[in-house]
Amino acid sequence: MIDIQERKRIARIEAIALRDGCDPALGAALAARVLADLPLPAGAAISGFWPMSREIDIRPLLHALHQCGHPILLPETPKRGNPLIFRHWHPGAPMIAERFGTFRPDGPIGLPEVLFVPLLAFDRTGRRLGYGGGFYDRTLPTLPGARAIGCAYAAQEMDEVPADAYDARLDAIATERGIIFCESP
Repeated sequence: MIDIQERKRIARIEAIALRDGCDPALGAALAARVLADLPLPAGAAISGFWPMSREIDIRPLLHALHQCGHPILLPETPKRGNPLIFRHWHPGAPMIAERFGTFRPDGPIGLPEVLFVPLLAFDRTGRRLGYGGGFYDRTLPTLPGARAIGCAYAAQEMDEVPADAYDARLDAIATERGIIFCESP
């Protein structure tokens, strides 16, 4: 039997290959689906992410939510073993390059109430396959009551994402095809 870490490694390779065949511009359709089908509390602080590589581009969503009056936060990647730090962002804010190919603003620190989370693969029970650093898995438990929404291409769905007890679950997944509200396992 293959151990969980090896199953995750294999799943990441497959997920990256699938994702690389997708068009990041589908982020505009994802934004439209979120705005139409995912009610968000008025004025809630929203965390997003600056897309890297071939991730779905959620910047249209970030701009739209900012226009609706939501404070927008983007993560700063700390040293390994620590939870993410969230900094305020606004359109036109200068971005700072970080390790792993990510970018973040240099705004003040804030706490999100809703997090739009990047991923490599997801399943309908809210399991998320990330990049392996565990940053969101460490961060989500520190934000009780916050909603975690994965952002992905519909093609990134798997029947079952390999996961263990350490892996935090998502409340929903937003794709260019719609919102998937996660079922309990």
